[in-house]
Amino acid sequence: MKFEVSSTELLKNLNLAYTTITPNPLLPVAEDFLMKLDGNVLSIKATNLEVTISTSFEVTGLDDGAIAVPAKKFYETLKALPDQPISFEVEPENNSIKLASAYGVYRLGGDNPDEFPATIERDNTESFSFNAGSLSQAFAKTIFAASSDDMKPNMNGVLVQVDFNKIIFVASDGHKLVKYTFGNINSEISNSFILHKKCIGIVQKALENDVNVDISFNTKNAFFDINGTLITCRLIDGKFPDYNAVIPVDNPNVLTLNRRDFLNALRRLSIYSNQSTYQVILNISDGSLTMSAKDLDFSNEATEQMPCKYEGDPMLIGFNAKFMAEMLSVLDTEEVYINLSQSNRPGIMVPSDEPDDESLMMLVMPILVNN
Repeated sequence: MKFEVSSTELLKNLNLAYTTITPNPLLPVAEDFLMKLDGNVLSIKATNLEVTISTSFEVTGLDDGAIAVPAKKFYETLKALPDQPISFEVEPENNSIKLASAYGVYRLGGDNPDEFPATIERDNTESFSFNAGSLSQAFAKTIFAASSDDMKPNMNGVLVQVDFNKIIFVASDGHKLVKYTFGNINSEISNSFILHKKCIGIVQKALENDVNVDISFNTKNAFFDINGTLITCRLIDGKFPDYNAVIPVDNPNVLTLNRRDFLNALRRLSIYSNQSTYQVILNISDGSLTMSAKDLDFSNEATEQMPCKYEGDPMLIGFNAKFMAEMLSVLDTEEVYINLSQSNRPGIMVPSDEPDDESLMMLVMPILVNN
């Protein structure tokens, strides 16, 4: 196997694949890049057994072949080289790799490519296309709500629910929930899958705003085809909770706030709140919002007031300031609406303005206020 290529071009095509590389003492070859040359096309694959990335690009091919390349050493060598032509050659009798540049020659031991994990086939899949920019936005505005509790594996990611002409993204950890609906897709399927948040982080790195992503899935894996790069993600096995059951339908009390001012106030008040609950109490009446936080164990206390618009009965309700700040941070409208029913029922946060074919809803559970 032998080819020539620009060091920068090779590094660029390894960047995303390298994000999957993790130590694997039980299967050391999974710490490698699998590289195959066919004519002038170099294919690269990397996997951590949960996420697999495959891509290909053109090089100057001199001798076809395949090799498993130790990823960390190879990647760091390329990062340390300025842009220049390099030669990559494999001695087939011992899988020794020779990398030559204008600066010198570097040799490293390769591994048997036949020992690399087998390709996951796309069998019995359902598929649809979705805009990359919208997909990136959907993940960014939901992933923070996913659970990190290993005892709730079915909530460790985002539910992707395709229902013919709409797609719904849902994430929850039991304390907060985000539901983001897009109505701008055309599909002939009605099905769903749960994508682990670690996989989502890798997919987000590959998304480019002006392209469509071809997404297919079966019962075990989801496949994202993005500009010739294929990302294969093992799905979370389990059923996502019935999220609609916890969303209050009747919320007659509506609080309207400046998003940035409210966010900054919560950040200040959380400093003085109990550091296990981060409780901030909202005392809401027409035209006035009083917010307070205290930590009795350390005699810390803070109170702030800010103007608001409010339609409804006066209410005293407590929320986790950290959770609310997370929600406000991923919104981008000037104002937000917080829809409330009772002090022991969830609050519903929504942006003040959104496109006709989008609907974003964020739910946060209350914290009981001790009188």
